[in-house]
Amino acid sequence: MITIDSVVKRFGDTVVVDDVSLRIPPGGVTSIIGPNGAGKSTLLSLMSRLEPMNAGVITVDGLDVSKTKSAVLAKRLAILRQENHVTIRLTVRDLVAFGRFPHTQGRITDHDNVLIDQALAFLGLTELQDRFVDELSGGQRQRAFVAMVICQDTDYVLLDEPLNNLDMRHSVAMMQHLRRIATELGKTIVIVVHDINFASVYSDTIIAMREGHVVVQGKPDEVMTERKLAEIYDMYIPIHEIEGRRIGMYYWAPEMPVRREQRAIEKQRK
Repeated sequence: MITIDSVVKRFGDTVVVDDVSLRIPPGGVTSIIGPNGAGKSTLLSLMSRLEPMNAGVITVDGLDVSKTKSAVLAKRLAILRQENHVTIRLTVRDLVAFGRFPHTQGRITDHDNVLIDQALAFLGLTELQDRFVDELSGGQRQRAFVAMVICQDTDYVLLDEPLNNLDMRHSVAMMQHLRRIATELGKTIVIVVHDINFASVYSDTIIAMREGHVVVQGKPDEVMTERKLAEIYDMYIPIHEIEGRRIGMYYWAPEMPVRREQRAIEKQRK
């Protein structure tokens, strides 16, 4: 389990994560949603120690991320940032093999090659493994970086907006891959995602943030309500149930309910 207790992060005078406390259960897919500037990516960076906290404690299976040695933490938790670049020319297989470094220090064994093959297969990259990364499309490159993180073979995998640069088809494929990785490999996947419908369809748990605070944490059915989404996004989002999944029609909404929900939000805040 990942535990987050009274965590605060400031950049200068701006509080980006404001006294957040959470429990992220082991197993399955947890999605973090919310508007721009909500603190989603910063919270993910704090979990992985990419950014230091100003206050609070985060633990991963009881290990304090601020105090645990990097070599130990890297065997428990892996993260993929929004922007990823390689400065040397690598094949896809070489890139994915970098995920084994915390375990091998660069000395690849037969066991490592099995895990590399598995990661390539899970992300549909086997036929591309000998291609150079700089020859790939944006979607293929994104899958290669996700495969590298999966190959690290940690219990917890943190992905910051893994659908960046992906079209609709490849976004669906990526979420299907992540769902399979959580289900079939028993990983805990934590992702920052902007599209509430991907979160609704593929997640076990949704954490919704706004202005550095957690507004709600729960199952998709508990978060995907018109009132909760209005509180998070300051807009009325009609919800329709399709094949047992709640879908938010955020790309179109009547004008009157927007004003009505906003008035309700303002009244609650007072």
